[in-house]
Amino acid sequence: MAFLRWTLLSIGAVILTLLAVANREAVVLRLLPDELAVALQLPGPVSVPLFIVILGGILLGLWIGFLWEWMRERRHRREAVQRRREVTKLEREVDGLKKEQTGDRDDILALLE
Repeated sequence: MAFLRWTLLSIGAVILTLLAVANREAVVLRLLPDELAVALQLPGPVSVPLFIVILGGILLGLWIGFLWEWMRERRHRREAVQRRREVTKLEREVDGLKKEQTGDRDDILALLE
């Protein structure tokens, strides 16, 4: 399984490296239209290589997806915590009932009775 994971990671690294080498041309990025950026006194256009834009878009998409899933699974995590507390409470209750029934005797001797 580890071999498969390292193989897939290596293939992904090679693909990303080829993507970066093939897309080194500079592109101009603007946060807002020029007139609005001047009015708000924000920095103007930025020139960056295309592969940075592509990889940045991929990373931003992954981050948004992870955040979305974390928020969606909040209900399941909350239920798991509640169930864990309930199990702990019931285990304590069972231990208390066992001690109440058997007293200070050994558990194995109590089973034989």
